[in-house]
Amino acid sequence: MVKPEWLRVTVGPGNARMAAVRRVLEEHRLATVCTEARCPNLPACWGAGTATFLILGEICTRACRFCAVAHGRPWPPDPAEPARLARAVRALGLRYVVLTSVDRDDLPDGGAAHFAACIRAIKEAAPETKVEALIPDFSGDREALRRVVEAGPDGVGHNLETVRRLTPLVRDRRAGYDLSLSVLRTLKELQPRLLTKSSLLLGLGETEEEVEEALLDLRRVGVDVLVLGQYLRPTARQIPVARYVPPQEFQAWAERAKRLGFRAVVSGPLVRTSFRAAEVFEELRCASS
Repeated sequence: MVKPEWLRVTVGPGNARMAAVRRVLEEHRLATVCTEARCPNLPACWGAGTATFLILGEICTRACRFCAVAHGRPWPPDPAEPARLARAVRALGLRYVVLTSVDRDDLPDGGAAHFAACIRAIKEAAPETKVEALIPDFSGDREALRRVVEAGPDGVGHNLETVRRLTPLVRDRRAGYDLSLSVLRTLKELQPRLLTKSSLLLGLGETEEEVEEALLDLRRVGVDVLVLGQYLRPTARQIPVARYVPPQEFQAWAERAKRLGFRAVVSGPLVRTSFRAAEVFEELRCASS
């Protein structure tokens, strides 16, 4: 399937800011989703002082069919990673950081303690930096979720990824539509004022009715920020794209989502979960002050 014009984005060689970020990442041996996923939004985000860090290694214990991250048996967590991450954030003067990770079903808490340690380390080293945790499901463990929330992130995201019917076809068998909704509900129960976020990838074969159902389900569990983006097949090994959704449909879904009560919606073919994260946070902070 040939990509339409609206998805043809060329990422240039970068500028001084991007080169500086890359040097610091290499110096502190850190990975970002921005580079791992070859994100087309990378120049805009790095230039605006935001970055999404991949913690807990680069090998996932799950094998979702939409994702190109390597899966298998990961190495144990690096206890020095929180300190390295904090030094890098301070050195780069980042104003907004998103922390995400692979799934770590090999760990008793799914990696929640490591997430919490990274959040606390950044908060101590760079108090002005806002930190968002984009977490796996931790198998729904309430105490694991509590650890992350108590570390004091400025927002927590967990992605629903797709509609109910497609979940068994797209995500690993250990993931689940209702499990993800339960995680998002628990986050609000633990901290009602916590800003929560979730995203859906469109173009996997979902119907309008199924997307509507997913949006309603996300609102029922109190999700504040909705992100809608186009699924793009990373390699030939992943599930193929069923349809390229035109920009006007993304706009229509954004308008519908706002009417349903989401506090903020970021929607577009090239949008990803962390895109415009800092701007959205600032908009909501100002609106509630």
